[in-house]
Amino acid sequence: MILILEADLAEQSPVFQQLLTRLKAMSDIQYRIHQEQGVEQLLSEIYLIGNTKSLRVEDMEALPGVKQAIRVSKEYRMLGRYSGDHRSQGFDYNGVHFGQDNLNVFAGLCAVDTPEHVEQMMKALQENGQVCTRMGAYKPRTSPYAFQGHGQACLPYVFELAGKYGMRVIAMEILHESHMDEIREALEKTGHPTGVMLQIGTRNTQNFELLKAVGRQTEFPVLLKRGFGITLEESLNAAEYLASEGNTKVVFGLRGMKTNLGDPHRNFVDFAQVPTVKRLTRMPVCIDPSHSVGSRDAGPDGIPDVFHATAEGVVAGANMVLVDFHPDPATALVDGPQALLLKELPWFLEDVRLARETYEERVLLAAAQGVAE
Repeated sequence: MILILEADLAEQSPVFQQLLTRLKAMSDIQYRIHQEQGVEQLLSEIYLIGNTKSLRVEDMEALPGVKQAIRVSKEYRMLGRYSGDHRSQGFDYNGVHFGQDNLNVFAGLCAVDTPEHVEQMMKALQENGQVCTRMGAYKPRTSPYAFQGHGQACLPYVFELAGKYGMRVIAMEILHESHMDEIREALEKTGHPTGVMLQIGTRNTQNFELLKAVGRQTEFPVLLKRGFGITLEESLNAAEYLASEGNTKVVFGLRGMKTNLGDPHRNFVDFAQVPTVKRLTRMPVCIDPSHSVGSRDAGPDGIPDVFHATAEGVVAGANMVLVDFHPDPATALVDGPQALLLKELPWFLEDVRLARETYEERVLLAAAQGVAE
């Protein structure tokens, strides 16, 4: 069960302490407190754990300071969507809104290779009105002999260039909790010119100790990619690990499933589950067409498969697109064959705009039919 408290109710206040005293007196019930300071209000929620079936919603809503009680029936209790749940469905970070009602594009380098390529990428993004990008500093690779990323060494120039070209948020995968410290240190030394969204890759979706460590910090939001060989429910529970430790600023990423049924694409595209994730949870949903398709191949219509996969996800209501571009894919150190060209960026963004416009028209059509909430 979730208790949503009155706004601006500080934990040190008499009402809050009176509520905690009442909760402590309940047998077989434990609780976790989650507080988030918004721009205008302090928002507080208490998650009740244990034998909550015997608790009546009406009784809990009568407790001091409680605005609403929500009965939870799913395992992903903190990020799930429930009947009568009017909590916000997104968050703001460094001037960018992430929610189930908007769309952000994160185009950039799968792996940072040279400062020149980083600058070319960010300059092209700025010229096309973008404020978000992806930049891979730490790269998990199947082969121990493959390029593992420049790591900490590239962070200062990546952040400085992001500030120069107005990039507000960089999606950056981490492989170990120590990488968070390296990112923090580099941001501090460069004067915080940008923000970072920590990315948990598909290989680490069930690295539970990493999930707990990332969840314990609330400075950075998190993009959690679905595990390529596990069920959707298992991946949603991985996101719940982050939230249960305190970080509810989570975006859920679909990046394709590992199966030969998807051939000749790199992975089986799973973007039809965008509305499923949005229905089950309050998380914004990201699609990664580059790692789903894995190539720059185009169909007889001249449209690259990456564009088609992107449109599929955006038309289904995706809220974020993570896509690979590179100034010179032939020299890319990671995933060059799937990287789009900088000259294709305006085309890609316009294609995304058309797909998003179609989705918004579909929402209006559903509302007219009385289908939408």
